[in-house]
Amino acid sequence: MKHIYKITGMTCSGCSASVTEKLSQVDGITKVDVNLQKAEAEISMDTHISINALKSALPDKYGILEREDHAEDIIMGEAEEKTKLQQLRPLFLIFIYLFATAFLLNYKEGNVHSAMLDFMGLFYIVFSFFKLLDLKGFPESFRMYDPLAKAVPIYGWIYPFIELALGLMFLMRYSVTTALIATIVLLGVTTVGVTKTLLDKKSIQCACLGTALKLPMTEATFIENAIMLVMAVIMLAQII
Repeated sequence: MKHIYKITGMTCSGCSASVTEKLSQVDGITKVDVNLQKAEAEISMDTHISINALKSALPDKYGILEREDHAEDIIMGEAEEKTKLQQLRPLFLIFIYLFATAFLLNYKEGNVHSAMLDFMGLFYIVFSFFKLLDLKGFPESFRMYDPLAKAVPIYGWIYPFIELALGLMFLMRYSVTTALIATIVLLGVTTVGVTKTLLDKKSIQCACLGTALKLPMTEATFIENAIMLVMAVIMLAQII
């Protein structure tokens, strides 16, 4: 069942990420979709959860009220799936552009290894750019599923800069081995968190493109990380 609630006290994307995280941890809740502009939260739950239980899950600065009009609470599964695919469209387009750019930069030489390095460099540069658009809100969203960011909060703040540095290292061919090892470690940790989120069937916002684009956490996020990990392992094996 789905219900829509009014949320008070939210002022930024970091607030919406915090509300999403806290409500997602309530037993029986399977999905939380917070709309900052409308100050609403659409909550899917296995069984009905009292408003008091929801209130107790949130920090004191936030309030939650039942919306009087529940006519829009029930959403058909097909429509929801279509919306999810539409939300993932920016991610797919970015991957296509990055692959095409890396190919065009290297098609004359036919150097696959160089093309892979360019792809990974461009990947990090572009994805770090979107994260830096909302450096305040990104850490809140990121720590909802990344184990290291959850354990060490400052990691979420510096992660976009780590991505930027790795992107430059790949594009400039500077200390590539170090960059590949760092990629395997960092994305490996994130992939563990993404996998756990998918297995728990929790529906939260993916922070791969920051908070500027509202992307749901889906199998596409796992595939995105897996592609980078596989490429890093292959290239590291070739170097070693």
